[in-house]
Amino acid sequence: MLRFLISLIILFGFAFSSSSIAGEVYGPYKVTLKGYSGSKKDSVSYSGQVARQLLHTSLKKLIKSASLKNMLPYYTGMEYMGTGKASLDIIDPKWSEKFPVKPSTINEISSGKNLNGKAYKGIINGWPGQMTGKEVIDFMIRKAAKSNKGVDLSNGYNYTQLISKFTMGAVFYNQAVDGYLDEKLSKPNDKPYKKGAYYTGKEHVWDEAFGYWGAAAHTLTLSPKEVYEVAKKKNLKAADYNKDGVVDLRNEMTFAHAYYAAAFDKGGKTNYSSTIMKAFIEGRELIESANGAKFTDSQNSKLKAYADKIALNWEKVIAEAVFKYAGSVYLDMAKLQKAIDNGSSTDKAYSAYLKHWGELKGFALSLQTGKRNLGETAVRLNRLIGFSPLLLNSSQVIGVDSNGNYLKDQGSSWEEYMLHMLKVQKLMVDEFKVVARNKDQLAGIADLSKKLGGSNSAEND
Repeated sequence: MLRFLISLIILFGFAFSSSSIAGEVYGPYKVTLKGYSGSKKDSVSYSGQVARQLLHTSLKKLIKSASLKNMLPYYTGMEYMGTGKASLDIIDPKWSEKFPVKPSTINEISSGKNLNGKAYKGIINGWPGQMTGKEVIDFMIRKAAKSNKGVDLSNGYNYTQLISKFTMGAVFYNQAVDGYLDEKLSKPNDKPYKKGAYYTGKEHVWDEAFGYWGAAAHTLTLSPKEVYEVAKKKNLKAADYNKDGVVDLRNEMTFAHAYYAAAFDKGGKTNYSSTIMKAFIEGRELIESANGAKFTDSQNSKLKAYADKIALNWEKVIAEAVFKYAGSVYLDMAKLQKAIDNGSSTDKAYSAYLKHWGELKGFALSLQTGKRNLGETAVRLNRLIGFSPLLLNSSQVIGVDSNGNYLKDQGSSWEEYMLHMLKVQKLMVDEFKVVARNKDQLAGIADLSKKLGGSNSAEND
């Protein structure tokens, strides 16, 4: 009898464990495509999106080189000044003793991929020149090539941050929420995604959206702190889910907005990472359960609800980043003012100011590349932040000329621009209901508004 009970405990304990793992990891999911007779057993496929994540991380790493020859191929996927597809090494993450990774080249993951072909095609009103998202990134890369290690002190641009943060939005966020989780979600589930594919239309568009989110497949088995450490390449044990001693960049690494979600969640006030991850997994399980059949109206409604939950929380993650870096810019400006008043060096504080402003601007522009038209909110956000940070001489970029040169004019006062940063934070609270609120400086908004009561700045309400 005892032996029988032990057998039952082992049996049901194992079943529970297996079910738990299945519900915590994105994949594998069985091949459900009717008529498929190949050898594939797992229908999951998002290697192209992982390749683009690595094009982005590598491009970001190369911006300090200020070499167009080094940078541009990671944006276009083409040989520099050539006509052929580029064969590119993965620059970041690189293999190290403390955090070994595989593979070492982009093409080993997916060949022929680029970032520019997937960049936002709408006009970016928050950047001078009335350029599309694709054109803005190209413009920034070419400006970075003429800068000092990716930084333009005279105009206030840290291109490493600007390019990275905007690319995450203009490519990954836009492609996912305004494409794969929107109109492309109507792809049929009873037909292959394309001729010769081993996955259905719905299976693949869902996988592709997941790849753009940037989470490791086993994210739900980790704490937010561990997810954060994986992205920082500081926790091999947490990253190496299959325990082979190497982090497989295809499904064990954390990238882009998935990293920022964990960064906010580890503060204990939010659960963006798990909310989005669960929605992706539950949506994929719903697709698998259809077993290659055409979706019913009820199934389509359920899947759309998962997609909407992902898009809403993804937007909030970006809004949280805008809130955070507006606070950082405000604090940097206070430090700069103190240094100026004391007659001490401003070099370190100015460098931090430009870095944080680049992050703020990149995320603010990204927020405007989703499927939702932000309307007046976008107008206010763009006016509050401006085309550049307020420089130490109180000038600010106001546009570009026909040759792409920046045009500057007198900006607001220093304290007015500091108030603008607090108004950006308030806008994120009012319009996006952000909760983590890292670098919250809103306690000072009333006093500073009162002090500047007579101000006629461009955006002061």
